[in-house]
Amino acid sequence: MADHSGAEAAAPRVSVVIPTLNEARNLPHVFAGMPPDVHEVIVVDGHSVDDTVAVARQLWPGVRIVMQTRRGKGNALACGFAAATGDIIAMVDADGSADAGEIPAFVQALVDGADFAKGSRFLKGGGSSDITRFRRLGNRALVASVNIVYRTKYTDLCYGFNAFWRHVVPVIGLDPITRSGPGDARLWGDGFEVETLLNIRVAKANLVISEVPSFESPRVHGVSNLNSFRDGLRVLRTILAERRQSRRLRDHGADDPAQAAQAQPGVNAAAPPYDSRIAADSTPAQHTGTAVTSPAESSADIPVARR
Repeated sequence: MADHSGAEAAAPRVSVVIPTLNEARNLPHVFAGMPPDVHEVIVVDGHSVDDTVAVARQLWPGVRIVMQTRRGKGNALACGFAAATGDIIAMVDADGSADAGEIPAFVQALVDGADFAKGSRFLKGGGSSDITRFRRLGNRALVASVNIVYRTKYTDLCYGFNAFWRHVVPVIGLDPITRSGPGDARLWGDGFEVETLLNIRVAKANLVISEVPSFESPRVHGVSNLNSFRDGLRVLRTILAERRQSRRLRDHGADDPAQAAQAQPGVNAAAPPYDSRIAADSTPAQHTGTAVTSPAESSADIPVARR
């Protein structure tokens, strides 16, 4: 079990990472429940064509805006993780389906000794008013597969509300820097499979994992990009691919990246510095993959979130 008994645990600074793509109408619902004492809110935008960035700045003065380097939710999260400066990183969806007011429960689980706190809709106290019967059955089958392969005791797998100590970032092993190649190709983990990838890699690294009850609501505005069958196959492919990678590395006498990162001296002792290539505040806004902190003109009369 990681030791979080020091100053880090006494008053952990929380960075909230919110990946966005044309979510201007949903952000007021997300920020409405945001705990006022979080260390920072990082909105990672996928080059939205609506007022997402302007709305975020109006709702939360001081919000940090990061433009992602490739496409996909996984890449957005990777960029946000690299830019975070807090002790704890919480990831919250921008569609209004998750209640940011639950963040303190995740933080408490980490302070109590967990390395990774994962939300679960299927624990007592959690729930969902959005999941269909087909998705529920699919999630149950995929959870069972992961529990068998990785000897975990998960109750949920495909849910995007999680929190973890920042020193876990190397274990997760997502690449925020590499630019898209020809055809705007994605890297492994750039898509919606990222949630399953995170859950598998922290399990492979033998981290202390605590599930936290969480309630999922339907998307407030807009249409979800999720496709139950397509994304279910993507999750299954992720489970099998990560298993093959572990076996291949073991057969060649190499360490699994997640386990190797966990074994590095000091990984549990202190968080690595944030990546200045992602979070260079002085870099102009038009450069992708950099944090943007300059204020923007208001484009709508939107109430400022209470801090």
